Amino acid sequence: MRTLLPPGWPRPKGYANGIAAEGRFVFVAGEVGWNPLTEKFDVKDFVGQFRQTLKNVVAILAEGGAKPEHMVRMTWYVTDKREYLANLAGVGEAWREVMGRVFPCIAAIEVKGLMEPDAKIEIETTAVVPH
Repeated sequence: MRTLLPPGWPRPKGYANGIAAEGRFVFVAGEVGWNPLTEKFDVKDFVGQFRQTLKNVVAILAEGGAKPEHMVRMTWYVTDKREYLANLAGVGEAWREVMGRVFPCIAAIEVKGLMEPDAKIEIETTAVVPH
């Protein structure tokens, strides 16, 4: 895997502008921050749901033989941009706790709502496991 950073561009903080990779793809559908066994939200706060969402993503990656370091792309759908921005410190802490020092390409999009009414964030992920 190779990070793509055009000459003269500043290095982005917390994500990559682009990644080139070869290998076997693992796709993770939109995951939310609920307990995957009960499909109920054990936590209501943004950071708690974000942390659980990441744990759910990691569990599915593992099932596909992938690890966080194989992630190349994520799309985050958040229901409240202000709530997300107000919780950046907690988001960063949860990221480091669950994912470590991994920086895939990330797009964050504010949406009107998600299919699960209590969800504050939903994340889609693509990983590439090297040959």
